[in-house]
Amino acid sequence: MVHVLSSRTLLRPTDPDRSRAFYGEALGLAVYREFGTGPERGTVYFLGGGFLEVSGRSETPPAPGLQLWLQVADAEAAYEELAARDVEILRPPKKEPWGLVEMWIADPDGVRIAVVEVPEDHPLRYRP
Repeated sequence: MVHVLSSRTLLRPTDPDRSRAFYGEALGLAVYREFGTGPERGTVYFLGGGFLEVSGRSETPPAPGLQLWLQVADAEAAYEELAARDVEILRPPKKEPWGLVEMWIADPDGVRIAVVEVPEDHPLRYRP
């Protein structure tokens, strides 16, 4: 088995500046590192236990099956903050039958992002 030391999701947006503004300003993700120069330079953002790298450029949006899952402490507070920043809200926070509170947003290329709150009483918070 390969021993994975680190990982990241690579995103090749159709408009890198627009995507950097979305992830860095609208979502407020902290920058891990930046590299290169020019409009297609790379920016790597912290994603909790992983990273999101926005670099390069693509003529077409990412595959429709690509989705991101971001856990937050308070989905309702995230909803209010993101709505105030004009982020495209696909669906406001809602408690799902499986117990998670989920909200769905989209990045400028239409990448669907689940913004998830794990309630204190949810089994994900406990180990047997």
